[in-house]
Amino acid sequence: MPLIGSLKTLLLRGLLAGLIAGLLAATVGYFVGEPKIDAAISIEEANTAKAAEHAQEPAGHTHGDEEEPLVSRSGQKFGQFLALGLAGLALGAIFASVAHFARRYTTLSGPKLALGLASAGWTAIVAVPFFKYPANPPAVGEPDTINQRTLLWLAAVLLGLAAVGIGLYVYKLLAAQLGTVRLIAGVAAFVLVVVLGYVLLPGVNEVKDDFPAVLLWQFRATSLGETATLWACLGLGFAALTEFATRDSTPVRETAATAG
Repeated sequence: MPLIGSLKTLLLRGLLAGLIAGLLAATVGYFVGEPKIDAAISIEEANTAKAAEHAQEPAGHTHGDEEEPLVSRSGQKFGQFLALGLAGLALGAIFASVAHFARRYTTLSGPKLALGLASAGWTAIVAVPFFKYPANPPAVGEPDTINQRTLLWLAAVLLGLAAVGIGLYVYKLLAAQLGTVRLIAGVAAFVLVVVLGYVLLPGVNEVKDDFPAVLLWQFRATSLGETATLWACLGLGFAALTEFATRDSTPVRETAATAG
């Protein structure tokens, strides 16, 4: 059954699914991601201490005299539940709005549309930018280039959205062809746009040679897993709520008709 319900209904459904998804993603981040961040911070502090030992500064002042952060590490760890919960709410509202618009152009059932949108969203907004500009832990990256890196990441997000959109357009354009032909053409168009974008966008590599490769890989894998949890739970949650909302009494009517 196609996705039904008013925009208000879909928004409420998206807010609930987004909140649940955000809290589950924060749980993954807390138990899996935070130990990697603590390890990276320890490396950063050790490097700062070494630099302070070799620095020639006026007496009574070293790099170690830096002010404490406004939010403690404990506050940061638990604060991600609030941050990802709010982010999940916002993402759920956007997701529901996109679903409300997309249902006019597809015959997919509500649950299948939700899962398809979640897959496309994760691919465009997470996967495409990640494999060009993967996430880095603390102690990696120069503070002076943070604005440049942010703009490049936003450009990669736009690239991902364009690639997914063009891939879907090609798939729809070949409606008269076999399903496998349409799928191959859509994927090929997506890959072509991504490859061209990767070639045109400048590379960024600020990882120092002495940073542990295993820790870097673990942090990036955890980051990818956390965002995958967010999008997967959002899609599955919205699909489940949609399926619950569209249940009807057809089996009951069939039983009554048979009994009659």
